[in-house]
Amino acid sequence: MKLAIYPGTFDPITNGHLDVLERATRIFDRVLIAVARNEDKQPLFSEEKRLALIKENLHDHPRVEAVVFGGLLIEFAREKGAAAIVRGLRALSDFEYEFQMALMNRRLYPDMETIFLMPHEAHSYTSSRLIKQVNAFGGDITHFVPPNVVKALHEVRKV
Repeated sequence: MKLAIYPGTFDPITNGHLDVLERATRIFDRVLIAVARNEDKQPLFSEEKRLALIKENLHDHPRVEAVVFGGLLIEFAREKGAAAIVRGLRALSDFEYEFQMALMNRRLYPDMETIFLMPHEAHSYTSSRLIKQVNAFGGDITHFVPPNVVKALHEVRKV
């Protein structure tokens, strides 16, 4: 069974993330969403909350699991026996960073492939950062994130 790792901060998970996940499940037998422990990004939600928000959206995906990880992604993927790392590309601006990461991962572990998947065009301009900004100013985010994330973001906005 081919396992793919889909890593990210997912702060919070968006419809674009879920679209990339759906595409990955068409290619791989199993997908492991790996929520990065990355304090440098100063996430809005805790690791536990990000994981819970993701898991609430996996009911239609029995071959998908979500976990938190720290350290080097490539080491985590190797430990899990993954065949590939899945990364979403929204725009050309994402490509340079993702390409550098893929090359570094290949250098560290030549047997690991990186697969780039593009979300549906409707999600190509959204990012977790942008959604958090729109939410902070009271904008409508219902088209960009699942309902449980809308609720969580609205709760944070009230604080």
